[in-house]
Amino acid sequence: MTTYLADAPTNSPTRVAVASFIGTAIEFFDFYIFATMAALFIGPIFFPKESSTAQALSAFVTFGIAFLARPIGSALFGHFGDRIGRKTTLVASLMVMGISTTLIGFLPGYDSIGTLAPILLCVLRFGQGIGLGGEWGGATLLATENAPPGKRGWFGMFPQIGPSIGFLCANGLFFGLALCLSDDQLKSWGWRIPFIFSAVLVIVGLYVRLKLHESPAFMKAIAQNERVKAPILEVFAKHFAPIMQGAFSMVVCYALFYITTVFSLSYGVTHLHFTKPEFLALLCLAVVFMALATLLSAWLSDKWGRRPVLLLGTVLAIISGFTMGPLLGSGVTVLVGLFLCIELFLMGFTFGPMGALLPEIFPTNVRYTGASLAYNIGGIIGASIAPFIAQVLVEKGGLDWVGYYVSIAALLSFLAVLSMKETRSVSLLDAAAIKAG
Repeated sequence: MTTYLADAPTNSPTRVAVASFIGTAIEFFDFYIFATMAALFIGPIFFPKESSTAQALSAFVTFGIAFLARPIGSALFGHFGDRIGRKTTLVASLMVMGISTTLIGFLPGYDSIGTLAPILLCVLRFGQGIGLGGEWGGATLLATENAPPGKRGWFGMFPQIGPSIGFLCANGLFFGLALCLSDDQLKSWGWRIPFIFSAVLVIVGLYVRLKLHESPAFMKAIAQNERVKAPILEVFAKHFAPIMQGAFSMVVCYALFYITTVFSLSYGVTHLHFTKPEFLALLCLAVVFMALATLLSAWLSDKWGRRPVLLLGTVLAIISGFTMGPLLGSGVTVLVGLFLCIELFLMGFTFGPMGALLPEIFPTNVRYTGASLAYNIGGIIGASIAPFIAQVLVEKGGLDWVGYYVSIAALLSFLAVLSMKETRSVSLLDAAAIKAG
């Protein structure tokens, strides 16, 4: 082993797992409490009382703003992550997300400050997107660049399991508030509690991450003078195909998740007449299946390879779109719960290998930027307007149309993965990236 690696301090596997997991769990908790709020509260609190449909559409547009900000965050934090290191950048992204989320908890509504309320909300939602845009790439690099041989898929799973836990905590907290508070109390002040509480979680995350050391791959890039001045220009000039392949491979994950959680929650409460606690409880159950599927697919990706697991998951997701009308549209609790569990299981199954796959298709000197951009451009395509489109489709043609939308999104990901080569055997210490095949 070379001197620069032998002398450098290393992170224990346990510390890597905890730090990569806890940061994404906190950041996605912050991100998801807004998603839940978008489905239940944002319209009436932050927009004029025109109609319930107009308020829902406005709320979903606000929700989508963060996805437009995420690639900007990817470029910003990716630049510094590839130039000065993963650790410092991860700390900064967590702070940006935490400050933006906490401030939302203190924001006055439309009745208090008029049109300034939705404007400020959009600014802070944009800040959330900037923070999350830098989070995922850094967390996955932390996990995969420190992973033991043959276990990169498994270690790449730890930041992937963070969204499941973050979502479970976010919905669990809203579920508890819905049980303890009346609707009037929730709309008046109760919705603020999760946003303010996030400040405590961010402090915990910062404490864990400040104890980390840089990864061996980045230390090698420093020692061999492999860093580039403008990673964003380098990655678009030389690695555009992997960016697009990675982005479209992520579309199925985003579409499954946000159609199932944000749109379905709104539809279940407003059209199927579930109470908020009832539907949130179903989602909490379903997200457990998402977490289990993430574990399973990450493990399988080390055994079979990333490509076979993702091709299987996307084919099943294509089929699942045709179950939306019969299952969710039935309004029967058991069938609705079954639909949510199927969709989130498939989301986890297609999401698990991504923590290893996206870093594996870029070289070290642009890996933070490239993996982050692919992940977050996929968010624009698959998630930013997904609840909005679903709301329009259900008004025009019914739930079956929304299901077809999910199937088309899954088909796009299937084709993207099909165009890629297997990356399981790639060494992250090598400078060469996998070429699109």
